[in-house]
Amino acid sequence: MAPKTNIYVDGFNLYYALRKTPYKWLDLGRLFRQMFPSNDIQRIRYCTARIKARPGDPTGPDRQDAYLRALSTVPGLETHFGTFLASKTYARLVTPPPPPAPPTVRVHKMEEKGSDVNLGTWMVIDAYENDCDVAVLVTNDSDLAFPMQVVSQRIGHPVGIVNPFGARTSQALLRQQPAFKRDLSHRDFAAAQFPPVVMVNGRPVTKPRSW
Repeated sequence: MAPKTNIYVDGFNLYYALRKTPYKWLDLGRLFRQMFPSNDIQRIRYCTARIKARPGDPTGPDRQDAYLRALSTVPGLETHFGTFLASKTYARLVTPPPPPAPPTVRVHKMEEKGSDVNLGTWMVIDAYENDCDVAVLVTNDSDLAFPMQVVSQRIGHPVGIVNPFGARTSQALLRQQPAFKRDLSHRDFAAAQFPPVVMVNGRPVTKPRSW
């Protein structure tokens, strides 16, 4: 019998692996079915936060919204939202100019809060409730090492790692002795793209032009 498998996706970590590629229009259902053809993938938990417009990129939220709507067509996928905070603060320059120029400047600061907490919490809840046989953690964020440890060592469910960045895997995650480790590549991304137009509730959603 195919093992019941839940996939836990760190949305921002995955995006940073994709942002300099032409593969951001990524069909997560197709990607994981291709990666784990012998598993019964019953749930994909995608944890992210709604971004805000930034100076120089006012249409970022529109591109993200299009992608989230495309993801809503993936069977078994649930999106869980954290918070995206935009603020202005002062930061010290690495190489400040000579006096009398100030060593600090005012900058835009973008922070994502809560996505990794949501991801780790759902992974622990699902394991505790015996919702799956195998958990797959899609991230390279060392902050998720502890919930991974709880699921694998305290609850006894195997946890595998899928690293969006290829072979450069966090040592903190590896120390938890994952049941398996897979590295994503551009070839994996290219083979799992949504079509340019996705129908969502009878309406077309078009891949962002810059993607």
